[in-house]
Amino acid sequence: MADSLFSRLRRRMTPATATALTDERAMPWWHYLAACVAGAANTLSFAPTPHGGWLELALFVFFFAWLTRTTNWKSAALTGAAFGFGNFVTGVWWLYVSMHVYGGMAAPLAGAALVLFTLYLALYPALAAAIWSFCAGHVRPRQGESERNPQSQSRPFSPTWHGSFAFASAWALSEWLRGTVFTGFPWLASGYAQVDGPLAGYAPLVGVYGVGWMLALVAALLVQAFTRTWHSRRLPALAPAALALALLAAGLVLPLATWTTSANVPLKVRLLQGNVKQEMKFERAGMLAAIDEYQRLITAQPADLIITPETAIPVLAQTMPEPFALALRRFADQTGSAILFGAIGGTLTPDGQVSGYTNSLFGLTPHSGELYRYDKHHLVPFGEFVPWGFRWFVDLMDIPLGDFARGAPVQRPFLVHNQPLAVDICYEDIFGEEIARTLRESPMPAGVLVNATNLAWFGDTIALDQHLQIARMRSLETGRPMLRATNTGATAVIDAHGKVTGRLPAYTVGVLEANVQGTAGNTPYVTSGNNTVLAVSLVLLALGFAFGPGRRRG
Repeated sequence: MADSLFSRLRRRMTPATATALTDERAMPWWHYLAACVAGAANTLSFAPTPHGGWLELALFVFFFAWLTRTTNWKSAALTGAAFGFGNFVTGVWWLYVSMHVYGGMAAPLAGAALVLFTLYLALYPALAAAIWSFCAGHVRPRQGESERNPQSQSRPFSPTWHGSFAFASAWALSEWLRGTVFTGFPWLASGYAQVDGPLAGYAPLVGVYGVGWMLALVAALLVQAFTRTWHSRRLPALAPAALALALLAAGLVLPLATWTTSANVPLKVRLLQGNVKQEMKFERAGMLAAIDEYQRLITAQPADLIITPETAIPVLAQTMPEPFALALRRFADQTGSAILFGAIGGTLTPDGQVSGYTNSLFGLTPHSGELYRYDKHHLVPFGEFVPWGFRWFVDLMDIPLGDFARGAPVQRPFLVHNQPLAVDICYEDIFGEEIARTLRESPMPAGVLVNATNLAWFGDTIALDQHLQIARMRSLETGRPMLRATNTGATAVIDAHGKVTGRLPAYTVGVLEANVQGTAGNTPYVTSGNNTVLAVSLVLLALGFAFGPGRRRG
C-alpha cells in the first residue's frame, strides 16, 4: 500500500522542520482567552458571593483541566498568566477608584497602572503553572526523537498523581510568594473564597495558603479521576476520586473540632462607624467635623470597650484639640469605659518639629495615666511609604502621602478587664502569618483580634466585602473573635468560628454594639504559621523534579 503524503513528509523531516511544526501547533489564541474568562469568573467566588467556595472549586477543576491541554512549560505558564490576569483585573479593579477618584490621577494613567499591576500579579499563577509542568509533564525528547516523531514535543500533559500534588504545591508556593515579595499583596488568595466553602475546616490547621493547597489538590484529583474514567479506566479512577471526596468530607467535618476555649469574662463593645467622606480628611474643616462627630459617638453611651476606625482623629495625637482629649478622659474615668481610637503618631522635637510619623491606635483605660499606643508595622506601598524609584508615580496623585515609620513586628496587647486584645490597622489583617506570630510570641497572648481600618479610599465597591471575608479567615485560623471598626464599612463582629454575628450597613453613620467572648489556646496554624504548607510543598516539588513522569520519559 502506498505511503500517504503525510507519512512521506514525516520521514524526510529534519529536527529544524519538526521544531517549526511544533511552533505552528502552538495553543490557539482562544485557549488563553478561555483561561482569562475563567479567571474573571473566579472573582465571583469571593465576597460578596455567598458560599462561593463551591464555585471556586468548579473553576479550579476547569483551570487544571485546561492546563493539561498545554504542550510545554511556556504554554502552561501563559495559561496560568491568562487565568491570573482575568482574576486580578476583575478582582482588584477598585484600586482604580483610589487612584482616579480620590487620587486625582488621570483616568488613562490610572487604568494603565491597574493593568500593569495585574500583569505583575499574574506572574505568580504563571510561575505555578510553569513549575507544575516541569514536575509533572514533559521534558525535551531524546536526541533524534524529534526527527522520528515530530509530535513528541507537542503532546498534551496527562493528569497523574505527580501532577496533582505538584499543582497543589506549586500553587500554594506561588500564592505565598505573592504575599511576601515586595512587602506582599495576598489579596484574593484562593483560600479566602473558602470561608463558607467545603474546605474552611482546614484553616485552623494550615492557614489560608494551606486551604489553597487543598483546593488545588482536590481540583487536580477530580480532573485525574474524570480523565481516567473518560478513557475507560474505571478502576484506576476510583483512587483519585475517593481521595478528593475524602478531603472534601474532612473539610466539612473539621469545623466541629474545638481548638480554643473561652477565657475571661465577655466584653461589651461598641464599634463606631463615622462615615466621614475621604476628601474631607484633607481639609481643616473636615478634620474638625470628624473630631466632633467621633466625640459625640464615643461619649453617647458607655461600654467595656469603644473602638473608632483608623485615623478617625486625623491629626497628630499631641495636637488633638484639648476639649476633645479632656472629654474622652473624663468619660473613660466616669463610666469605666476603655477607648481605642485611631490618630497620627509622631515625636515632637524640642524645636517643635515632628519626626517619625506613624499610623497609630491609642488606648485610654479608666483611672490610668498611661496611654496605650500601637504603631502600624506593615505599611501600604504608595499609601504610607514610597518604594524606591516610584516617587514620580506618587507625584501623579493629588494626595498628601509621605513615608511613615514602622512599628515593631510584635507589640504588646491592649488590656481591657484582664482581656488582652491584639490590634492591627487597615490591611495588616491580610497577613495571617504576622497575626499568628503576634499571638505566638506575645508573653500575654490576646484573646480577641481588633482591626481598625478606613476603606473609604475604594468607594462602595467589592473591596469592603472582600476585606471582611479576609478578616473572617483570620478568625478561622486563630480561633479568636475579630472586631472591625471601619469608617465607611464593613464594621462587623466576627465570632471565633469565622461567622459574622453583627454588621452595620455600609456608608451609614452608626454604632454596632455586641458582647464578645475572648478565647485562649493556639490552633495548629498559630503554632507553626505557614511553615507546614511551605515545607510540604517544597518536599513534594523536589520529589516531582527528581522522579516525575516527565523526567523518566526524558
